[in-house]
Amino acid sequence: MSEQTGSGGLNEYIQHHLQQNTIEVFGGAFHIDTWAVSLVLGLIFIAWFAFFARKATAGVPSKGQAFVELILEFIDGQVKDSFHGDRRSITPLALTIFMWVVLMNGMDLLPLDLPGWLVKTTAGAEVAHHTYFRWVPTADLNTTLGLSVVVFFLILYHSIKAKGGFGFGKELLTAPFHAHGGVAKIALAPANLGLNVIEYLVKPVSLAMRLFGNMYGGELVFMLIAGLLGGGLLMFVPGVLFNTAWALFHILIVLLQAFIFMILTVVYIAGAYESH
Repeated sequence: MSEQTGSGGLNEYIQHHLQQNTIEVFGGAFHIDTWAVSLVLGLIFIAWFAFFARKATAGVPSKGQAFVELILEFIDGQVKDSFHGDRRSITPLALTIFMWVVLMNGMDLLPLDLPGWLVKTTAGAEVAHHTYFRWVPTADLNTTLGLSVVVFFLILYHSIKAKGGFGFGKELLTAPFHAHGGVAKIALAPANLGLNVIEYLVKPVSLAMRLFGNMYGGELVFMLIAGLLGGGLLMFVPGVLFNTAWALFHILIVLLQAFIFMILTVVYIAGAYESH
């Protein structure tokens, strides 16, 4: 880390760490690092909870089982407070979103230069200098947009499920500005449709940008602090102190942003069952 910041300066150090490991796919850039880390963390979550689900006993639970049950009860309680229908499919969705986003956010707490150090140790400094790897998936807008698009289609699915295709289409044209008489309804239909389309589109966009903005900003702060560590012995101790303080505060951000994304997803789906 000190070699990178010392030889190329802080700007080059940050630019290097903001580069994605990409390949060209159908004329676009595919972020291998984001995909690989997200996949591995998703599999870890599935294996973790599946293991304790199979090992679950009716007697005194182990510490691992108790921790998993605590998470499940917390998520189910939050869903129960926000969604008043059949939550058999909503609670697993909320659990998956929360745990996956927590794990992806939590990658920001690992040492920033660990991937570069591993490449440098195994393949040399020259290879490490030309190897890019960002291992915080939620600091990549593609990840947060992908999650939000899935949530968007789930909202549409539950809206059509609750109101039927005809009822959903009618609501798009007749709410929130209600009118009596055919002429008035036709006159207000474009305004109603426009407002409803904006309302539906704002939900995934706000979800994606909120999570991305917080995690991207947190990642930048870690990079700036890492620059202090590479500024010589005089800045080493302040850098360690700042890094520790920010990491402790960032734990709250990691958990809070995952919770917000999860609870807003549940609230949006619950809203799909309500009429204007």
